[in-house]
Amino acid sequence: MGLGAAAAALRGVGGHAVRVRFAPSPTGFLHLGGLRTALYNYLFAKQHQGRFLLRLEDTDQSRVVPGAAEGLEDMLEWAGLPPDESPRRGGPAGPYQQSQRLGLYREATELLLEKGAAYRCFCTPQRLELLKKAALRSQQTPRYDNRCRHLSAKQVAEKMAQGTGHVVRFRLEEGSEPFCDLVYGWSKHEVASVEGDPVVLKSDGFPTYHLANVVDDHLMGISHVLRGAEWLISTSKHLLLYKALGWDPPRFGHLPLLLNPDGSKLSKRQGHVFVEQLAQEGCLPEALLDLVTTCGSGFAETRTGRSLEELVAEFDVGRIERHSALLDLEKLPEFNRIHLAQQIGEETLRPKLVAEVQAVVEQAYGEQLEDRGVLEKHYVEQVLLLSRGHISRVKDLVSPRNAYLWIRPSVPHEELQVVSAKADEIGKLVLRLLEGPAAALSPQELGQGLRQLQGQVQGTPYSQMMRLLRLALSGQQQGPSVAEMIVSLGPREARARIQRALCS
Repeated sequence: MGLGAAAAALRGVGGHAVRVRFAPSPTGFLHLGGLRTALYNYLFAKQHQGRFLLRLEDTDQSRVVPGAAEGLEDMLEWAGLPPDESPRRGGPAGPYQQSQRLGLYREATELLLEKGAAYRCFCTPQRLELLKKAALRSQQTPRYDNRCRHLSAKQVAEKMAQGTGHVVRFRLEEGSEPFCDLVYGWSKHEVASVEGDPVVLKSDGFPTYHLANVVDDHLMGISHVLRGAEWLISTSKHLLLYKALGWDPPRFGHLPLLLNPDGSKLSKRQGHVFVEQLAQEGCLPEALLDLVTTCGSGFAETRTGRSLEELVAEFDVGRIERHSALLDLEKLPEFNRIHLAQQIGEETLRPKLVAEVQAVVEQAYGEQLEDRGVLEKHYVEQVLLLSRGHISRVKDLVSPRNAYLWIRPSVPHEELQVVSAKADEIGKLVLRLLEGPAAALSPQELGQGLRQLQGQVQGTPYSQMMRLLRLALSGQQQGPSVAEMIVSLGPREARARIQRALCS
């Protein structure tokens, strides 16, 4: 497909004035900075009833990691940000992988050569390295000296006839026009005065980023480019390319960096900056998106607990601040707790959580489960409701602290006697309490009933009585309140555990 055919295919889309793209390189896992870029593009598109595209920029084949392309799209879908068009989903502006669009870049390069806006450069890597070393010795920024810009047509033809290897460079011209960035306001960079002419097509036929992203954004009908602030300086160069090709540019908005709380850069050496690892650790996508937007900007107010629908409704690109955003991942468990509590409270979402709990319990305990009734929907749902607001992740329910929910403890009677010599008396009182109407009480009401029982046991503090009962019910001396344990287990199971401990 040529440039003309690609443009014609896009005209058939219709009705989508706003088209944005997330264009990562498939060189590894999705990074939190990349997730933030994808999220802001997604929010902007959905707010304007537009289209969100995923495009893979894999022109540097030496850095491509097998499986990374699939992993990037998997993580976008996990996060609730599925692209409308992508390598996996297809679409009218495909292909969506740059390595499959080489003919389009060659055609655009030929157009630049015909217009005199580009030229063939035959400088060897050895010469370019000497230029670089000379500039560094003089404490100058290395730049190409534009030597091949001045070759005559005859000289170029002779070198081409000899089969001399070459690249194609774009001819930078003075007089960059200012542009209004959606985040940084009016900006202008006279790239011709500080840079040499950049390579747009490499000797292997692959384009550089500068050409590929301009060609793709034009042919894919991208209306707004929201990308990292590191590309702000390059935008004037890209605008010169648009002008040379005779194309209207999109609007640009550059997003400030995400930094650690101490102001240092997020590093890929920090394992926790990868979305896939956070997902494997039990992070909820809603919590991660909420944290990323709360620590950044783009909203009228800062608050936690926003759903994706609320993020779409409240996002305002004009409110994105220019200063870098500090990302404190130590807050993620609290965000996760808030969103998990919201999901537990939603009847429509609870069945999915019940299935997740059943899976993690089966995985954690398997053959240790004496009573597989603990996997029944009613029991698991009851556990979730009582744990609401007290856990940050589903997998917290199989932590050692909560093992009692699934595994019956084995507590010797002598161990109860160590806690209180009146273990038998306390146990019998509680058994009678659980046989009556108190069995149907809430944790709060049951707690009051237990406190009233304590008055019938002379010389035993309430705290000591609770330690004893907690030990009999869970095999632990610390954990949730005894009333919560009894309600979670149900009166029948609670009575069985207390009787077992008294008789052992």
